Amino acid sequence: MEKHLHIIDFTVPYPADYGGVIDLFWKLPALQREGVNIHLHCFDYGRGKQDELNRYCASVQYYKRKKGIFMRLPYIVATRKNEALLENLLQDEYPIFMEGIHCTYLLNDARFANRRKFVRVHNVEFEYYHHLFQSATSPFKKIYFYNESRLLKKYEQSIVNKATAFWGVTHKDVDVYRNELGCRTIDYLSLYLPVDWTVSCKEGRGSFCLYQGDLSVVANEKAAIWLLQKVFNDLDIPFVIAGRNPSKNLEHLVHKQQKACLVANPSQEQMQDMIAKAHINILPSFSSSGIKLKLLNALYNSKHCVVNNDTIIGSGLDKLCHIANDEKNMKKIILQLYPEPFSQSEIGMRKEVLQNMFNSEANAQQQVKWIWG
Repeated sequence: MEKHLHIIDFTVPYPADYGGVIDLFWKLPALQREGVNIHLHCFDYGRGKQDELNRYCASVQYYKRKKGIFMRLPYIVATRKNEALLENLLQDEYPIFMEGIHCTYLLNDARFANRRKFVRVHNVEFEYYHHLFQSATSPFKKIYFYNESRLLKKYEQSIVNKATAFWGVTHKDVDVYRNELGCRTIDYLSLYLPVDWTVSCKEGRGSFCLYQGDLSVVANEKAAIWLLQKVFNDLDIPFVIAGRNPSKNLEHLVHKQQKACLVANPSQEQMQDMIAKAHINILPSFSSSGIKLKLLNALYNSKHCVVNNDTIIGSGLDKLCHIANDEKNMKKIILQLYPEPFSQSEIGMRKEVLQNMFNSEANAQQQVKWIWG
């Protein structure tokens, strides 16, 4: 029997140049290798059509996100309500796989009541937006994030039993959906990672500490500023902040500190080079939802990693990281680690944990079993 699957992505999943897209893209070749004919539907709001996707998909459709003010639905859902998409999905009876709560509007459409429908939960979205509300400084953004969190909780509660099955990327997210939202059909499914991601970190010492991420995200900017002002304010250790679209405020704060520097919009190759050369990757988070791809990148490719509980809760990665939940303990750990070479035994531990935890071939086989079982 031929296997055909509709996949709806909340964005164009190529190039795989930031955390949220890596899993989306690398899922495609993994499922293709399992004999799945993928009919990809993705929302384009600036990334453009990508010929690379045609290598892995039987068909690729692009849709524009809407703009406007939406009172009843969360913005991330309402902007992806698209009748052309729904009509395309109604042309056959293939199962439908929705990437993120963003793409789940059709769960409320009676025309799809008897279709097999699957949802991948990338975050507990109402928690994620509540953390953004807490991190925001702009009054407008605080109002938007608060309202989106409120709408998302109501929305997520309303759809948890309308799909055939849900899958979560962390055990913590699965627990929230199962115990707090009452989802009866959710299972854990680990992330899909690039096929060339093997543990490639090297023994010895690097030459600086690094914080990296999408700096246009308010929570990431908050983490970078917290590190500058509370942790590296009096440490005589080089500190690099790198990522996409930093604000003028962040640029100003970095330039005030002699031992800090900012690398804005590095290429993928530049970012990987910095990650490999860093001695300590410092990745605190102000959101405990989802799994942080930037942490996985550091664990596969760099040396010491210092995080807080929110970065790793429910991920199973705690044994590979040094944990500090306030500035005093983070300073203490950084001062202890900076003279310490990264060892072969630590590399061995990473290989053991990561290779067992993340296996795209096994993931694809499990998804095929769940969908067509």
